[in-house]
Amino acid sequence: MLFESRIIVQKHVINRGFDESFIKGEGIGDYEDEDNNGVLGQTGDGAGINEMLSTLIKGAIHGEIKSTDEQPNEQAKKFFRLLKEAEKELYPGCKEATKLSFIVRLFQLKCMCGLSNTALGMVLHLFSLMLPEGHCIPNTLDKIQKVVRDLGLDYQKIHACVNDCVLFQKEYKDMDTCPKCGESRWKTSAAGERDEESGDGSAKKRAPCKILRYFPLTPRLERLYMRESTSGQMRWHREGLISDGKMRHPADSMAWKHVDNMYPEFASDPRNVRLGLASDGFNPFGMLNITYTTWLVILIPYNLPPWLCLKQSYWMMSMLIPGPKSPGMNIDVYLEPLVDELKQLWIHGVKAWDAKVKRNFTLRAILLWTINDFPAYAMLSGWSTKGKFACPYCHKDTEYLWLKFGCKHCYLGHRRWLTPNHKWRRNKISFNNKVETREAPIPLTGARVLQQYENFEQVTFGKMSKKRKRRDEETRWHNRRKKSIFFELPYFGKICLSCIIWM
Repeated sequence: MLFESRIIVQKHVINRGFDESFIKGEGIGDYEDEDNNGVLGQTGDGAGINEMLSTLIKGAIHGEIKSTDEQPNEQAKKFFRLLKEAEKELYPGCKEATKLSFIVRLFQLKCMCGLSNTALGMVLHLFSLMLPEGHCIPNTLDKIQKVVRDLGLDYQKIHACVNDCVLFQKEYKDMDTCPKCGESRWKTSAAGERDEESGDGSAKKRAPCKILRYFPLTPRLERLYMRESTSGQMRWHREGLISDGKMRHPADSMAWKHVDNMYPEFASDPRNVRLGLASDGFNPFGMLNITYTTWLVILIPYNLPPWLCLKQSYWMMSMLIPGPKSPGMNIDVYLEPLVDELKQLWIHGVKAWDAKVKRNFTLRAILLWTINDFPAYAMLSGWSTKGKFACPYCHKDTEYLWLKFGCKHCYLGHRRWLTPNHKWRRNKISFNNKVETREAPIPLTGARVLQQYENFEQVTFGKMSKKRKRRDEETRWHNRRKKSIFFELPYFGKICLSCIIWM
């Protein structure tokens, strides 16, 4: 971008005019006249320019609204009604908060301070008694939760096997024990009983051993287009990106362009969303003396400009995988709901309301790549970052050395990636007492990766499953431990696997 003075900008507008794709609506004919002095006016303070731009913008907006009488879909109507109702004053004369802002801040306090549902209900009852008549505060927790669900901020609780074998959904929804390891779905009491009875003889509600918290993706993508400004920003990769051969945005990458070439129908609509996935583990208690790991999965919409897509406010938390230990290779079990939703968004899409053009459209999405550190890379891709073939680029040509007293592998073949005349190739003392003359290994292509997947069977997930025998490593020509669940997506095996799918 270039910053110019007002006088220079005025001269540019007079001499060059506006791009035809930028201005639509009333007043465009005025700038096709050769004599522009009459349009701009004789004032030199820029008032003519301001008046011209105001007229053009108003004309464009009026033209868009006038050209369509399409109504928002039911989901959008429900959302707009909720926002309109939520903008009501908390009580007559209140200027500091609305109904929606009060509910959001109340939930923030609940999460930050660890308030129980009972305590939150008592706080609501107290507010309803103390505030003046005419207030719109819900008097029960259920009513507040309904507002949150209608906003699309709710999450789903999916029970999981304690050994990470399966999720209790679909065909396993009504089971009380894991179909693979036989472990109970429910926590047992101290006496070993699974069903306790309350004082009145009724059965108490059973608590599951493990719960996956899944945040649906589709409602969050729909929300991005229900606001006019955000809807325009989601087109930035097509309308605002400068194509000058420089790497300014993921849209300039080889993987992005490869998808455009393979799926021109998907690429033709800039509103279709390109997603990146990031995952990592953390200790929710923040104490190093307690071993506990919770894994979260985050989705990032890369349609946005680079100064927005990496802002935390635009990240979408997809799921929280419970601990206390890392799921390891069993993370695919927990990714099933996300992969199912990504399939629907690719094959069928979802009807969404575009607030910028005031029309409904079919929103689709694609997962381009994952971004993670090396341990998470092993969990998501299935390529083990340990053992003889730990390097995903060198694969079967990885040079390894077993440290007898360290009981681990080390890797000394990194000099092969240097230029042929590099001085370190001839340096023997600082390395393994050898001169390096070999060329760099050739990374795996997409076809080779798919060939590896076809040559071995999928493993059985779960911590109770039999581990692979060590002697199998002697005969294997790759270092894969599983078939990644992402290859169930119809497009994932076809997009450019060699172009940093696993970043």
